[in-house]
Amino acid sequence: MTTTRARRGRPPGRPPSQPDGPDQRERLIGIALELYARNGYAETTLAAIARAAGMTPAAVHYYFRTREQLFATIFDERITPMRARVDAIFSEHADDPVAAFTRLAERFVQVAVEEPWMGPVLISELLREDDLFKQHLRARTDPQRLSALLSAIRRWQDEGRINPDLDPALLMTTISALTFLPMAGLRKWADDPLRRHIDAQAIARHAVALLEHGLAPPAPRVPVAASKA
Repeated sequence: MTTTRARRGRPPGRPPSQPDGPDQRERLIGIALELYARNGYAETTLAAIARAAGMTPAAVHYYFRTREQLFATIFDERITPMRARVDAIFSEHADDPVAAFTRLAERFVQVAVEEPWMGPVLISELLREDDLFKQHLRARTDPQRLSALLSAIRRWQDEGRINPDLDPALLMTTISALTFLPMAGLRKWADDPLRRHIDAQAIARHAVALLEHGLAPPAPRVPVAASKA
């Protein structure tokens, strides 16, 4: 029996009725993310993933023994790289918080394009009563990461670099709402005559305009001749 498995190129333990190939693992991750966005993390069991994939539970267990292991894989391979890209923005604009947060809004829109599951998951998990998803995030997040950002925001406020009336604890949530929320609504707006013109570029432009200038109209430009006088 062992010799037969070796000839077929299938390691021991893999259910023989399921398709092999390097894409199967990525396919299961993609299905899990779709179910996260549709039903929430708490309702996305390995059995539910198996049904959606048309596989047996045993085949899914070959790739991911538990739901927690699957989440750990998603965190390491999908969420961690996105966080690194966010952290890079604040490193590049350490002395210009307005530029940092406007670039962050643009980056969030880009992430929503590349990872369309992210917006629906963030929004739905924010509103859900259970907090399993957030518990797993907190368990894998350095608590000093958020504390350092909040301290930096307060320092920028003290230095007069950003509006002192902003609540540091709300700023990241506000930028997420400006970007991920409308990105999640794009498909539903396709048939809306008032919003069907909106695309990712329009959402990014709108978010940046609000962050840079707020609701006040732009200051009038001073004519060149008058400025020289």
